[in-house]
Amino acid sequence: MTIPREPTVTPPPVTLPSAAWDRRARLTAGVLGLGAFLTQFDVTALVVVMPEIGRDLGLGMPGLAWVIDAYSLAFTAALLAAGALADRHGRRLALLLGNALFAAASVACALASTAPSLCVARAAQGIGAAFLITGAIASIAGSFPDPALRARALALTGILSGVAMALGPTLGGLLAARLGWPAIFLANILPCGVIALAVPRFVGEERRGGGRPIDWPGLLVLIAALGLAVEGVLQVHAAPTAGLAGGAASVALTVAFARRQRRREHPLIDSALVSDRGVLAVVVLLLSVSTGYWAVLTSLPAFLMAAHGLGPQEAGVALLAAALPMLVLPPVGSRMVGHLGWRRTFGNALTLIAVGNAILAGAAGASAMAGALFGMASIGAGAALAHSQLTGAVVALAPPRATGMASALTMVARQARFALGVAGLGVLTPTTGGAGYAAVFAVAAIDGLIGLGACLALPDGPNRPR
Repeated sequence: MTIPREPTVTPPPVTLPSAAWDRRARLTAGVLGLGAFLTQFDVTALVVVMPEIGRDLGLGMPGLAWVIDAYSLAFTAALLAAGALADRHGRRLALLLGNALFAAASVACALASTAPSLCVARAAQGIGAAFLITGAIASIAGSFPDPALRARALALTGILSGVAMALGPTLGGLLAARLGWPAIFLANILPCGVIALAVPRFVGEERRGGGRPIDWPGLLVLIAALGLAVEGVLQVHAAPTAGLAGGAASVALTVAFARRQRRREHPLIDSALVSDRGVLAVVVLLLSVSTGYWAVLTSLPAFLMAAHGLGPQEAGVALLAAALPMLVLPPVGSRMVGHLGWRRTFGNALTLIAVGNAILAGAAGASAMAGALFGMASIGAGAALAHSQLTGAVVALAPPRATGMASALTMVARQARFALGVAGLGVLTPTTGGAGYAAVFAVAAIDGLIGLGACLALPDGPNRPR
């Protein structure tokens, strides 16, 4: 009699951490770096087509500002919770769920026919992006336990992020010119598909369990404060009373949030960070760069079209003057920190941003394109020298027990000020003509000078004096 055999069960493949910088390690780092590429591409590519979106959906500047800020505020809110949830339930799971939500929201953005539907879809994109980038960066730590390999993987992630920032406006202009602005969102589907197929193959799951509790009420209060601040800024010109009321409500909620954090054992933002002089100085620098470069970047396409008669495609190409330095100069900024220290490196960077915006303000009423290109190159160079070094500075200056929270604080500060900067500069944006943009760039130049003053609170050297 033949004895039936037990069915053969194939165990699931085990994903081992990379022990060498071989082909598999490079593919793993590249797949995880796609998350950083997507989150940056969807910001920079969109700035070129904002006028076209406004015409198609009947949006004025406040509405267009919310198309950008819905993403940023949702990203900020989800970012504060994504890290804890990823540690508790699985970093790869967080990455894949964020990727799926980002892909679905991208399709919803492309199909949106009204302003509210587009803003809701953009908010969903922001939530997906927060889980995507958090899961990706956390998975790099698990996939590359060796510090040297981890540094290489993070460097590749930074390169992909820089490529997205540098080429986003140009690629966005090309896609919009040939296929319309929805194509920018549909372009996300291919990299999202690559992530969905490749991550389970190359990246193992990792979770800690437990972890810090999430202060959900405090998180809602913080986001409500930011949202009211954005709306108050947008309304202050058309409806001053409503704008001031929104600003007052935002201040009240911010105070309530600060009091709540002081009473909690596990606050969203450690009090040691907000009481440290050096950390606060770096946060001010983050805010200045977010306005002087990133928020200005959203105004540049409309300025180039109004002042110089460029189309979306030509404006995207011209924006390379501001974007390409972000791809080329970050290593120079790293060497400058080693030789000159933080104070002088960031001082030089903020000077370039302030001078570049001043040049743009002066060129707003002129017809010469050279001045605009020179101003854009200057702000791009300043942002490139400072952007990648600011996170390292705030982590080094923070107390050792709060380094992880300090890293998250840098992203939150960037996104929050970017949202407020877009709203504030949007109020100053003229309805016609290029000369009116002088006020936009002048305010950004003043913001750069404020950041330059904050450099005085930084130590001379590249390390915290102990």
